[in-house]
Amino acid sequence: MDTSLVSDDPSNSRFVLTVGDALVGILAYEVAPDSDTVVLQHTVVKEEFGDHGWAAVLVRGALDILRIGDLSIWPQCSYVRRFIGANIEYLVMVADQAPAGSVTAASPPSSTTTGAWSLAPFPLRS
Repeated sequence: MDTSLVSDDPSNSRFVLTVGDALVGILAYEVAPDSDTVVLQHTVVKEEFGDHGWAAVLVRGALDILRIGDLSIWPQCSYVRRFIGANIEYLVMVADQAPAGSVTAASPPSSTTTGAWSLAPFPLRS
């Protein structure tokens, strides 16, 4: 079985998942200006690797890298929001509000909130 690896590619503002020598997927991000918050923008897994859980491997690896760096996140990507809803150990990393000056940061959903970020549309798995 090939080894999977999630790595940061800061020159392209993305995390990269490789399996063996194959590029499997990316998680694009933006570092918010004057902030320690990383806006997680979009998760993409190549079609031929779809439906095998690789997006979760990619997001978990990226969040673990960011946690080591003691960075907060703003999960703009709907997949990242759902992943955090199902893996609440990462919830403490979510910033209280969208970072100022970030051109891509979406407004937090309103509803039942934890901080400024809603778990309501993303029920936890039992």
